[in-house]
Amino acid sequence: MSYDNIVSLLGSEAENLLQYESKTISKDLIHAPGPDFVDRVFSLSNRNPQVLRSLQQLFNTGRLAGTGYLSILPVDQGIEHTAGASFAPNPIYFDPENIIKLAIEGGCNAVATTFGNLAMMSRKYAHRIPFVVKINHNELMTYPNKYDQIMFGSVDEAWNLGATAVGATIYFGSEESSRQIIEVAEAFERAHQLGMATILWCYTRNNAFKKDGTDYHVAADLTAQANHLGVTIQADIIKQKLPENNGGFKAIGFGKTHEKMYSELSSDNPIDLARYQVANCYMGRAGLINSGGESKGESDLADAVRTAVINKRAGGMGLISGRKAFQKDMKVGVELLNAIQDVYLANDITLA
Repeated sequence: MSYDNIVSLLGSEAENLLQYESKTISKDLIHAPGPDFVDRVFSLSNRNPQVLRSLQQLFNTGRLAGTGYLSILPVDQGIEHTAGASFAPNPIYFDPENIIKLAIEGGCNAVATTFGNLAMMSRKYAHRIPFVVKINHNELMTYPNKYDQIMFGSVDEAWNLGATAVGATIYFGSEESSRQIIEVAEAFERAHQLGMATILWCYTRNNAFKKDGTDYHVAADLTAQANHLGVTIQADIIKQKLPENNGGFKAIGFGKTHEKMYSELSSDNPIDLARYQVANCYMGRAGLINSGGESKGESDLADAVRTAVINKRAGGMGLISGRKAFQKDMKVGVELLNAIQDVYLANDITLA
């Protein structure tokens, strides 16, 4: 996809997103992705040589190899959203081999999915594309529904099936978050001991985060604090939803804030909202990958490109997009993944 095509897809937002110069957190303070990211950032950390090798393997796979950016295909919705609801639009993805094929043909850096999916195909594909094993899930069979991430297997088993990294979710703000923090921190420590990288889905979850008709689960201040908790337990990469508003702490009336969080460190521009998320990932030392979100049909391509532009210009490390890709014909899914990657390959799209 050419730069002109990206401009066309952004439509009326093109100038605001592509020409914007941030006046909040200076781009000079951001540890931006690049070909030398592991050497420049992680080689200074406590990560052992095996972890460094795993991180480099992630960065050196797919169409974005050697750029420092990541394009990951995540498919755990069969548990999180029920398999029928997730795969009905394209039933071939009930077969885990097709999930892995989509990631490979789509030029992704890695495929992130369940123990069962990756274990079933590990001997055929573990050496062909990095596996990210999602080790915990919110199962949707309990009635009435509850929202709790529980472990579905061990870190050692993820290593045994050939994983390059493990992924986990914490619902920050939920009643169960304290237990989840402890469980995932221990799991990430073990993953690092075994030489695997760690990716944390940093989601906010509390009914009180909806106030006066506004959903603050995607507020920049709340999601950024979730990020900060995530990097504290040594997540190498943070997965977060793109912020859609701000002022969650103030609207709900809890936590601690500083007026400069809103007046100087962020603005209404979506790039600045995402940059505040990056800042809370140790100024980008831990990479921020934003999620692609649900499939909405015809607008999926434009929505995915928009999210990629915002993430890249904010200082993020890439996109992790699933439903927009696998709930379509595989050829169309590949084209969508490639379009996302083209944003990160475009030299004209730089840090704001």
